[in-house]
Amino acid sequence: MSTSEVPAHLHVRPGGWSRPLTRPAMANEEDARPGLALTSRYLERDGRPWVPVSGEVHYARIPRERWRERLQLVRSGGVDVVSTYVTWIHHEPERGRADFTGGLDVAAFVRLAGELGLHVVLRVGPWVHGEVRNGGFPDWVQAAPVRHRTDDPAYLELVREWFGRLGEQLAEVCRPGGPVLAVQLDNELYDQPDHLVTLKRLAREAGIVAPLWTATAWGGAQLPDGEVLPLYGGYGDGFWVDADAGWHPAFRAHYLVSHTWDDPGIGADVRGEEPAAATVDRDESWPPATCELGGGMATAYHRRHAPTALDVATVAQTKLAAGSAWQGYYMYAGGTNPAAGLQESQATGYPNDVPTFDYDFHAPIGAAGVLAPSHAALRVQHAFLAAFGDRLATMPSTLPDEVPTGVDDAARLRWAVRADDDGTGFALLAWHQPHVALPLLRGVRLRVDLPGGPLVLPSSPVDVPPGTLARWPLGLRVGGEAGVRLRWATASALTELGDGTLVLLAHDGLPAEVAVDAAVEAAGDGWTTVAPGVHRADPRTGGLLALAGGAARVLVVGASDADRVWVVEGPAGRELLLADAPLWTDGDDVVVRSADVPVVRRWVGDRWAAVDVAPDAPVAGEAAPSGGAVRTACVRPAGDVPVSYGEAGGRASAPTPERVAALAAEHRLADVGTPVPGTVRLLRVDWAGDVAQLLVDGRVVADRFGDGSPWHVDLDVLDGAEGDRVGVRVLPLHPDARVWLPADAADRRRSVRGPLGALDAVSVARTTTWRAPLG
Repeated sequence: MSTSEVPAHLHVRPGGWSRPLTRPAMANEEDARPGLALTSRYLERDGRPWVPVSGEVHYARIPRERWRERLQLVRSGGVDVVSTYVTWIHHEPERGRADFTGGLDVAAFVRLAGELGLHVVLRVGPWVHGEVRNGGFPDWVQAAPVRHRTDDPAYLELVREWFGRLGEQLAEVCRPGGPVLAVQLDNELYDQPDHLVTLKRLAREAGIVAPLWTATAWGGAQLPDGEVLPLYGGYGDGFWVDADAGWHPAFRAHYLVSHTWDDPGIGADVRGEEPAAATVDRDESWPPATCELGGGMATAYHRRHAPTALDVATVAQTKLAAGSAWQGYYMYAGGTNPAAGLQESQATGYPNDVPTFDYDFHAPIGAAGVLAPSHAALRVQHAFLAAFGDRLATMPSTLPDEVPTGVDDAARLRWAVRADDDGTGFALLAWHQPHVALPLLRGVRLRVDLPGGPLVLPSSPVDVPPGTLARWPLGLRVGGEAGVRLRWATASALTELGDGTLVLLAHDGLPAEVAVDAAVEAAGDGWTTVAPGVHRADPRTGGLLALAGGAARVLVVGASDADRVWVVEGPAGRELLLADAPLWTDGDDVVVRSADVPVVRRWVGDRWAAVDVAPDAPVAGEAAPSGGAVRTACVRPAGDVPVSYGEAGGRASAPTPERVAALAAEHRLADVGTPVPGTVRLLRVDWAGDVAQLLVDGRVVADRFGDGSPWHVDLDVLDGAEGDRVGVRVLPLHPDARVWLPADAADRRRSVRGPLGALDAVSVARTTTWRAPLG
């Protein structure tokens, strides 16, 4: 194949913006804040374009003593904005008796986020959904004889009272110079644009003010002109379709690269609609922005989707390729409902039953603080945005000449190019989807027609493996103005270090090539020259390439390190680290949480150097056992479970707590240890079945619907969870129950005759924090 004969779906000619850049009144003439501005294409921070990365973290669902570490893990994952629901029912279950103490101190949460360098989006509702009873309305509001979520004066009086109480808490942190970046009004409100304007006025009157005002735009929402920044979403699968619905096209569409931003599927079941194809065009007077890319997925009783890291990261990648100017995830850190009975359920008028306590969401940071593999898969994208977002934001997205014909098309590459007028850009590829695996795509070679001439990459056609997410740089200058301009590279842009080193991340199964002008001198251990100016490293191990006698340097991190690479901000700027354990920065130090001595390496100059870490609490750490397997004893076998516990609207209903207590097998845990200062006990329960409950002294304190994934619980935030006071119930799942499961869990379900209920293993890991200076 000659370089001019690539198929149409592998050829792109980047174009310019479809409209001139404009500056709306929001954040410019109205609610202006020093250092922040908004354009029709992107946000600006301190005079530079900025692609925010926001992650949903619900303060009321996380114990207050864990807030700081959760937010530090959020930040080390590359998130720079925290979004949180302010859930009315959590604060004011009785009218006039609002509680903002302890874990409900929203102002303290916002101040802590700001202290850690994070911006905040307050999603104040008053209706929020969030899988909460009444969508977050207290029962007395839900029962009030008013027209909810409208400009009914009687309803507005209730909202005015609530916003007034909330403003007393938040007005100080909403002032200029504070951490509050945006306020979201209501949630998933589709046909009341004037009501959003009224809510904005009531929030202002209460002192709840921010430079940005946002509203969810999916489902073809009617939004008031010029008043709110529309935010979109994208979930690769979800519980809002029936158990037998298969993989709905509304979900599948997010694995394509498309300039369609609406997602009519989110919340369609609550609206009483069937998910349909998106038909509403995005308002181009605002930048394309999201607040609910699926960081995971909630588990409903009838449908229990557990997305993989690649599932989550691919949806994020397709939005970047499509031109996203704001990457926002729901959820980024999971949690636990603060009390029983606060969850949405069929009994409270919803189509779905969700667990009483569990809101882990399969998020990058789980409810117990354990990192999911998606944390690593997303943080390399976020490192890319931190380093190159100011340039990427100015680059429009262009699709190839030929795009996939639909969600079933597995023959055409899913990709786009974002490039600017001077020929600098990125080719963004997304070749993965769940449920229906994509094939090895053979003979791929891209042609990108830039102003300085066409680029054809890689040096020869390659076979693209499924699971490939790539951000290949085009025309990027390395080492500053005195450095070298790359023609292209086939390893993903990761970051730029303070000394100007460009860091790329290799892909498993693809050549890691760096192309420069043939006259540029290149040298590096393990590198070979495969064509004039084209230099290749082993994609498994990578290596350092010096260009033009060291005027520019390119470091390729090997694919084998992709899940353990971290880019964090240290006292001297960006730091590149390798570690398997979760880590974050604290002042001038790097902090790692681990049960054993963690292995951390740091890129220093031209090599990886070991980081000598020491325990934060050496006495407590040495005195405490590290944990291990926990002996269990079945004190009561399971009873005969029925096929169904009822249904509503054709969806299976969850068993009541009384049915679980009566029918589940009950196990006593021999010894889960005791709290020790400076350590955290993490319980891991490997099990299979329908519903599991954790008990302390016979009282249910946590629960989970079975989906094949392990269950992690932070024991040290549960009163009395020590010694032999903890037990586990496992309710078997009937083989004919109308419950959808992920493939591995479904296979196990089919592997047994009769109901499936097993407690496979229980263990406790006692972790502590380790520290080393980065200065």
